[in-house]
Amino acid sequence: MKNSFILSPFFLDEALPELESLTTPDWLINKPLLPGGDKQIRMSVIHRSLADFTAETITIGERPVSIAGDCCTAIGVFAGLQRAGINPTLIWFDAHGDFNTWQTSSSGFLGGMPLAMLVGRGEQTMMDAVGLKPISEAKVILTDARDLDAGERDLVAESEIIHLTNVEALLKNPFPEGALYVHYDTDIVSSQEVPAQNYPAQDGPSSQIVQSVFKRLAQSGKVAAVSLSSWNPKLDKNKQSEKISMELLQTLINL
Repeated sequence: MKNSFILSPFFLDEALPELESLTTPDWLINKPLLPGGDKQIRMSVIHRSLADFTAETITIGERPVSIAGDCCTAIGVFAGLQRAGINPTLIWFDAHGDFNTWQTSSSGFLGGMPLAMLVGRGEQTMMDAVGLKPISEAKVILTDARDLDAGERDLVAESEIIHLTNVEALLKNPFPEGALYVHYDTDIVSSQEVPAQNYPAQDGPSSQIVQSVFKRLAQSGKVAAVSLSSWNPKLDKNKQSEKISMELLQTLINL
């Protein structure tokens, strides 16, 4: 399947132009003009445009590969998938759970909430803005989420999502029936290898382990869409984080 790269050079609602160095002429650039005012309104402009790109990409028979500076853009990708008639199982690779709500978050950081939003928990403003219906918790696999807030940990435990604390479980477990949407936050990889992160988490799987999992996913032929939440390019002085992260992405989207 041909991949169609879609770059949203933002971290939440803040421009992140450094990501644009990744592009080649055939990439789609999701860079809408943002209004002033509320952060979620501004982010939703990005998400709506991303949903359009995603749906259009699927319509022409290509696979959307979204790259952005934060995990909230998964809302836009999933909205585009729904619009195109695809209801995939979501596999969420992240050092964090992104399963906070306003009630559990100690920081109020929106970037720590998108997975909860996607299944209909907590804040739904950005979900409503793109017309996205909440997805079933039973169709979500979260791995490894080694760094969870206390209240967030309780939410994950009481939910129906499948939480695999060890990424290597995906080397053995059978994949669900039907299409897969893989969301890949680059902080899943050990911070020793991919250190340029806003919120680094200790330990984590090696890039070699993640590569093995991504290779198995690629070979399954089930991956209908991919999104990547990037390293912080401003912290990546030697481009080590970019190099490893993009090599892993290529493993995931190429046979």
